[in-house]
Amino acid sequence: ALNKLLLMQREDFVKLFKVMNGKPITIRYLDPPLHEFLPHNGSDINELSNYLNISVNEIKNRIENLKELNPMMGHRGCRIMITYPEICIMQTRAIIEAAVLVSREGIKVNPELMIPLIGDISELRYIKNIIKETIDKLLYYAPINLDYKIGTMIEVPRATIISDKIAKEVDFFSYGTNDLTQMTYGFSRDDASKFLKDYYDKNIFTFDPFKTLDKEGIGSLLRISVKMGKENNPNLKLGICGEHGGDPSSIEFCHKIGLSYVSCSPFRVPIARLAAAQAAIKSGKQS
Repeated sequence: ALNKLLLMQREDFVKLFKVMNGKPITIRYLDPPLHEFLPHNGSDINELSNYLNISVNEIKNRIENLKELNPMMGHRGCRIMITYPEICIMQTRAIIEAAVLVSREGIKVNPELMIPLIGDISELRYIKNIIKETIDKLLYYAPINLDYKIGTMIEVPRATIISDKIAKEVDFFSYGTNDLTQMTYGFSRDDASKFLKDYYDKNIFTFDPFKTLDKEGIGSLLRISVKMGKENNPNLKLGICGEHGGDPSSIEFCHKIGLSYVSCSPFRVPIARLAAAQAAIKSGKQS
């Protein structure tokens, strides 16, 4: 299965690198909970059963085994990479082999490899070592000048307060504010809409914290992380990804605390670019 995925992913990365043509491209390693990849209705289960030539009961048992009470805080992100390092190796191979292929065509490649959901420095080091060892082996046999970076998503609250240690190990932080908001508030992003309306009606909340960044709480964690990160790695690249990356007031706040790039949904790109430009003008930094 991994060999088949390797070919598919490598082909995707070849196309991406050609389109980007020398521009930096951030690639996040496998992040969603595993159950999202499994079928959930009868017809899909039957189809998979026929395709894989295994029983319906076997598939149903596997689905049941992978169920989690809170999948967004469960077996996903770097945790999958620790349980199944072969997935991390496959994705790294796909990226680097694609980079080698397009480099031979004269196309410059600048991949930035992003490890998601880090909460402990030992998690990061374990995965980073696997990635670097895989890259070193591949480049030994196909020597090219590849300028790559390894970074991480800061989306677990614990990661924000150990940013001094994390910054020494990586080239960039990307603040995953969707999960950071979810874990800091203790609100399930998927379920909060059921009760947050009452918060707005009763003026307990004046905005949706999943759409506009909570500058008091989440913002304080970001400030702490940015400060510790920069103090321990002056060249650290800092950005934000998630729904907040398309919100003008959130972008302005991120600009003020020292973030330099935004990642957001495609349909939010125009307003994100405009908001970033306005924030730069307001601060007097128009470069």
